[in-house]
Amino acid sequence: MKQIEATILGQSYRLVCTDEGEAVLHAAVRAVDREMSLIHDAGRIRAREKIAVLAALNLASQKVEREQQAAEAQARPAPQAEAGAADAAVEARIRGLIDRIDSVLGEDGRLL
Repeated sequence: MKQIEATILGQSYRLVCTDEGEAVLHAAVRAVDREMSLIHDAGRIRAREKIAVLAALNLASQKVEREQQAAEAQARPAPQAEAGAADAAVEARIRGLIDRIDSVLGEDGRLL
């Protein structure tokens, strides 16, 4: 376990994380500090607790939005897959038409 010192909205915090999680924790601290600073600098809210709750709600909303967008993207078929399926359907239709033409023409390749 590793102990790091972090500053959020001018206040220092001592945080503990694994060696592997240090980069993620630093990124999270930067995101929280940025969000809280935006709310604080807007000037309407001064209480740290309220700023923290609003920042948490903003960050959670952004996370939920990204998750929904990712789920929607996974639910949509890839354009290449759609094109591949359409190409296969057209190809099958063409093969069917060729087979019908061949059967109508007969063995000698003449219509009449």
